[in-house]
Amino acid sequence: AALCRTPRHARAVTAEDAPALAALHAAAFPPGARWGADAIRLMLEMPGAFVLHRPGIGFVLARVAADEAEILTLAVAPDARRQGHGAALLAGAMAGASARGARAMFLEVSDRNAAARTLYAAAGFTEVGRRRRYYPDNSDALVLRRAF
Repeated sequence: AALCRTPRHARAVTAEDAPALAALHAAAFPPGARWGADAIRLMLEMPGAFVLHRPGIGFVLARVAADEAEILTLAVAPDARRQGHGAALLAGAMAGASARGARAMFLEVSDRNAAARTLYAAAGFTEVGRRRRYYPDNSDALVLRRAF
């Protein structure tokens, strides 16, 4: 995976990091929404994929296709939340996507995830769609977008 210029304390990621990323993802998400190392490794190998990783704290996995980018997942360990890490990872992903030619970024978030929705709203994302009963807990996915 190509890597973006990393924000403070983030570092380069390779496929060998997939187990560590999967452990962070498991800590950050409920059981039905967790991604294993194999799934993360496949995502890392997608064209246009890039990762920002703060070991032990969190990571963001994104990809760019043409002039659009997508946050595939953003995970912050529970004990590292509400300290600005998610915002820093999100800002780094937006900067990395913009540097790769993206003019807008999309993501999906559960309508029940108030903390994540607040984070994305503060970063300028707005709702552009909804996928009903998208997640394993039957919550809706809100499709959010932000132009650069």
